[in-house]
Amino acid sequence: MIMKRMKKIFAVLLLATLLSPAAIAELIPVDYQLRGKRIGDFVSPSLYFTVDKIQIAKEPCFVTAICMEDPGKQIKKATSQWETNLLLPSDMAQQIEDPALVINGSGYVSPQFPWIPEDYPGTNSDYYYTPLGSLTITNGEIFRNLEGVSYYGLTLEEDGLHMYVNADNETVLAASPSQTWSFYTGCPLIENHESIVDTEWRFANAHAMRTIIAKKDAHNYVILTVTNQGSKRGLTLLQCIDWLKETVDPIWAYDLDGGPSSALLRHKQGEDHLRTVWGNKNKDADIMAFVELK
Repeated sequence: MIMKRMKKIFAVLLLATLLSPAAIAELIPVDYQLRGKRIGDFVSPSLYFTVDKIQIAKEPCFVTAICMEDPGKQIKKATSQWETNLLLPSDMAQQIEDPALVINGSGYVSPQFPWIPEDYPGTNSDYYYTPLGSLTITNGEIFRNLEGVSYYGLTLEEDGLHMYVNADNETVLAASPSQTWSFYTGCPLIENHESIVDTEWRFANAHAMRTIIAKKDAHNYVILTVTNQGSKRGLTLLQCIDWLKETVDPIWAYDLDGGPSSALLRHKQGEDHLRTVWGNKNKDADIMAFVELK
């Protein structure tokens, strides 16, 4: 008992040594007053996140609150081979040096689900194993740039993630993004703190597993991972929006791939591998990862 108490005291003293008072104040995630079970956390001078399991409309969900010193440098992307195949999120994570947190990324078209939105040009085969969207950038390299087709998706820029809604590709490219993540045109959910989803859109009213990322402020982001462990149905986008607005009040929120492609993996301090919290059972086109500053 004494040894356990001494270890806890040592851990607190070590954390206080690593983090200056200013850093402690800046890198503690916003307290969203979640009523659930703490699954785990990660504490370092540049990255702090917590993972909680809660219930929304009786559906089990995971809420990951992330705080980063420099999001533009700490958010990473890894992909499968363009137009060739898909990979498990855990396999793509191996492309990134020391990922602390990994989630699934862009939506894609596969031969098993050969459907693309009507407002995108091209044929199904043009989109196999590639992210949906008019613009795809990975590590600064442009893989797709469809002229005349608006961009709906996320970009990683110098100061962190940005969400674009019906934007010209030229406008997006002018911000010099290093990465993009995209899905359907209806996936931007909240903009300037308000819902922008068409409540009549059938996908907005469909129950499903979800991976939604929301920006609270310059340093704080929230990931809502909706499971199907309850009724086997998951939540609708409208239910997710209501919860996000009430609990997080984000600047914006975006619906990533989700469904069977859902993945939430975290690094437990003291271990040298990622643990799967949820999903990681189906292959994806790309992932989003979060790392410490080097």
